[in-house]
Amino acid sequence: MYNFGAWLVFVGIIFLLVSAYLNYETIKKRKLLEKAKRGPRVVVIGGGTGQSIFLRGLKKFTNNITAVVTVADDGGGSGVLREDLGMLPPGDIRNCILALANMEPTMEKIMQYRFEEGKLEGQSFGNLFLAAMNGIYGNLEIAVSKISDIFALTGKVYPVTTEDINLIAQLKNGNIVRGESAIPEEVKNQDTKIDRIHLEPSKPKPLQGVLDAIENADIIVMGPGSLYTSIIPNLIVDGVSDKIIKSNALKVYISNIMTQPGETDNYNVCDHINSILKHTKDGIIDLVIANNERINNDDLVKYEKDGSNQVLIDKDQIKQLNSMNISVIQTNLVEIRKKYIRHNSEKIGSIIVGLTRKTNCSCLIKNILNKFNS
Repeated sequence: MYNFGAWLVFVGIIFLLVSAYLNYETIKKRKLLEKAKRGPRVVVIGGGTGQSIFLRGLKKFTNNITAVVTVADDGGGSGVLREDLGMLPPGDIRNCILALANMEPTMEKIMQYRFEEGKLEGQSFGNLFLAAMNGIYGNLEIAVSKISDIFALTGKVYPVTTEDINLIAQLKNGNIVRGESAIPEEVKNQDTKIDRIHLEPSKPKPLQGVLDAIENADIIVMGPGSLYTSIIPNLIVDGVSDKIIKSNALKVYISNIMTQPGETDNYNVCDHINSILKHTKDGIIDLVIANNERINNDDLVKYEKDGSNQVLIDKDQIKQLNSMNISVIQTNLVEIRKKYIRHNSEKIGSIIVGLTRKTNCSCLIKNILNKFNS
């Protein structure tokens, strides 16, 4: 057990010193943001690395972003804080805050710093800071709101719920696995697949801010991110999927580029969509943005050794999705940095914002399809 009381005091003191040092530049940037045109209202639903990478690209095209983040994580540093302090896991929330923040590079390095030894080994400063703010305000929603003001966020970040939830997976072999971090490993160990996931408790209440953002959105984006442990957990929080379906906004799913071992082995784009529909209802997705670019074999070696393969769209899948009243944009979504395969967040951000520029969505989608599918 960590002596978190002393550490949180230490974290608070360090942060206040650094914050005071950088405060002048932060205020200037905040004023510039306030003057900037806010742009279309985009709600991004997900979690994990995929969501935060996408947000970094999206904020270059609109200042009006709401990130809705899953809070079912129970592994790593977030899991330790969740167990010891009884707080919601801060890791994915921290990454989204930093993705949307307008801060000096020094401050971002501090927030991302991970301790390399001692009882805090592996824990990030940003997680501890969120824990300290949660302790001060007694509520993660308020803590995130205060941090958003400090860092002049380009938008808002909301945990999908403030209830203590756990992820439960029902496997195709009939077995049950409890805990987000245990699910992929057990799927691999038992050589099976995920049939369905549930939350415990079964009907956690979503934040009102999440529901309001969905209702007022110009476009709602699901993904990119882990299908069963990042995206679907948000959609099965009580009332969220119904609110999305009822919204007049265009509903978009951004497909993953690679499968995730222990979650989506051998899945294609249609398999991802069918799983979302299995957990929700028809009408939750209007449009899919999917990758059609084959990645060089040399860049795939590491991923294939880990059991991960490309998720590629093709004509048969497009035909199947169209029969489900789901349109498709197929294009090259791949960006490779330091041998890591990731989404080209600026390209996707440009596509997403472009989808909101005309009110006649059917005409707009037709034009975009002609552009990308030709």
